[in-house]
Amino acid sequence: MTAVASTVPAFRRRQLILQAVRAGDGAQVADLAAILGVSHMTVRRDLAALTAAGLLTRVHGGAVAAEEEPSFGVTEVERREAKQAIGQAAAVLVEDGQTIMIDIGTTTLALAQQLRGRELTVITSSLAVLQELLGEPGIELVVLGGVVRRNYRSLVGVLAEDALRQVSADVAFLGTSGIRQPDLAVMDTTMAEVPIKRGMIAASRRRVLLADAAKFAMGGTIRVCGLAELEAVVTDAAPIAEIAAAGVEQVRA
Repeated sequence: MTAVASTVPAFRRRQLILQAVRAGDGAQVADLAAILGVSHMTVRRDLAALTAAGLLTRVHGGAVAAEEEPSFGVTEVERREAKQAIGQAAAVLVEDGQTIMIDIGTTTLALAQQLRGRELTVITSSLAVLQELLGEPGIELVVLGGVVRRNYRSLVGVLAEDALRQVSADVAFLGTSGIRQPDLAVMDTTMAEVPIKRGMIAASRRRVLLADAAKFAMGGTIRVCGLAELEAVVTDAAPIAEIAAAGVEQVRA
């Protein structure tokens, strides 16, 4: 990687760090600081943020790529306050009597936790959402079939994909592994989940992305959809000009 200007924004700097770490057997703080034109302290903060997101593993003097997807339980406690705020803001967008889809993930689970006592139909591929809402008599639960991904409490595969072609919803609430810069495409790191997300997008009249601010510094390996395919983004991030320019509502959590 060639040296870059020190004015590169944080989200882009962290993408470059991920690329450098994944391109080899890891990277050292001193080397990253020299390449990025920033201080060692700035690199350490970036590494801490990427480690908290489960994308890197810290080692003495630097970092290596994370070897496996963090478990649902680990991810659930990361940035918990931000996810809870996003869940509360997203719940305001839900009207009683609606049919909604809830994607897998810990931020979408935070939305489900705010729906207790409501009168709704909820379609989901998330076993965590199912467990959360199972005791709610006013909520009709429609669970997509498929193969269970135990590590992330989700249902995937052709049965889930076929089921999505048989249903429709007023709103789909989507999660993401990260938001690619600079085009703000919604990304995911797990290939098996992408057809489910795309199926929810196709089967819903309105699509809402739930993403905490840290997701704008992350990415993913597979594109799910573009910004133009969304109607709203619920986030704790500061206002983002590109979202407004695309005609997408940014709901501040």
